Amino acid sequence: MKVLVVIDMQNDFIDGTLGTKEAQQIVERVRNKVDAYRAAGDTVIYTRDTHNGNYMQTQEGKNLPVVHCVKDSFGWEISEKVYAEGNPVIDKPSFGSLELAEYVSSMSTVEEIELVGLCTDICVISNALILKARFPEVPIKVDAACCAGVTPESHENALRAMQMCQIAVFNKVL
Repeated sequence: MKVLVVIDMQNDFIDGTLGTKEAQQIVERVRNKVDAYRAAGDTVIYTRDTHNGNYMQTQEGKNLPVVHCVKDSFGWEISEKVYAEGNPVIDKPSFGSLELAEYVSSMSTVEEIELVGLCTDICVISNALILKARFPEVPIKVDAACCAGVTPESHENALRAMQMCQIAVFNKVL
């Protein structure tokens, strides 16, 4: 079975408080990828950056003082343009998610894991590296055409760093 992990395609990261034009440009491509995985009978898992009302007092809030993805807010929700009903969503309080790795571990046979989403240079790379560490013999892939970083430069830097860690980076527009 192949697994698609859709990282943090939330309103705040697309066109909300931390949105970018690059994030907006990948929405349709990510949805096409989700639809293709579902049509093939493969698994789609979403992650959701999740903060509480005390975000500004957290280490992340002190380093990135922009309130975003507060649980139960509109910005926290996965974009309706990307979310496919019935697929699991893993809330994560940090960039990377050990819960995601545990969830994938509970699946029967995983042949390949592909990641798409936001932000390439923070949460995509964090989760790709955690998954690579947990599944060293499972091919881990990232579709660069379905990711966006905080800046185009940091997006490219993250892609190069993942390649150095034997994560396959490719660019396929669906």
